[in-house]
Amino acid sequence: MRAVVQTVGRASVTVDGEVVGAVTDGLLVLLGVTHTDTPETARTMARKLHELRILDEERSAAETGAPVLVVSQFTLYGDARKGRRPSWTAAAPAEVAEPLVTEVVEALRSRGATVATGRFRAHMLVESVNVGPRTILLDL
Repeated sequence: MRAVVQTVGRASVTVDGEVVGAVTDGLLVLLGVTHTDTPETARTMARKLHELRILDEERSAAETGAPVLVVSQFTLYGDARKGRRPSWTAAAPAEVAEPLVTEVVEALRSRGATVATGRFRAHMLVESVNVGPRTILLDL
């Protein structure tokens, strides 16, 4: 599982002209799933995301109550080392990835996090205003 985590002043996901998820003063998480990921991987990722000390004064969402916007992003497993056209073979198929993304979201919520999401398999417009800027890659 792989996540790009950004601190944001605001972030939102729009699908077909409708905002389906939004946060202010929190984290934007672009989340990719690979073939070997499991529900345990998802729970570990949720813990790491919630406890990641990326906010002001090296604090975490767990400490501050900052909301989290989770957006599925299979392209995090794109591989363009052999040319200009990325290969997506390392990305888990949607049938595998969707329940694991849901597991991350539910694990975050069970930890007390306020979580908004994008919409799986939809063409999403993701907007964000990065704060810092602070961006971290988590790779499990």
